[in-house]
Amino acid sequence: MKASNFTDAQKAFVIKQGEEGTPVAEVCRKAGISQATYFNWKKKYAGLLPTEMRRLRELEEENGRLKKIVADLTLDREMLQDIVRRKL
Repeated sequence: MKASNFTDAQKAFVIKQGEEGTPVAEVCRKAGISQATYFNWKKKYAGLLPTEMRRLRELEEENGRLKKIVADLTLDREMLQDIVRRKL
């Protein structure tokens, strides 16, 4: 997935504008984003401060790395168990 060109502060500002009553179409036009992007951001980041948004992204990245490690270790374990079964 492509990295966003927007900072967390910019995302928070766009969401805040939409929540304050500015029409979503106008907010999206000014920011240069689609309405789908706006609603995805709103679903994911509504009510978060930029620092909290950054922390959320860091936790998601760490979670992805940990899932990959678990998958690799599980594969290694399966291979070793297969070898042990063949020897018996």
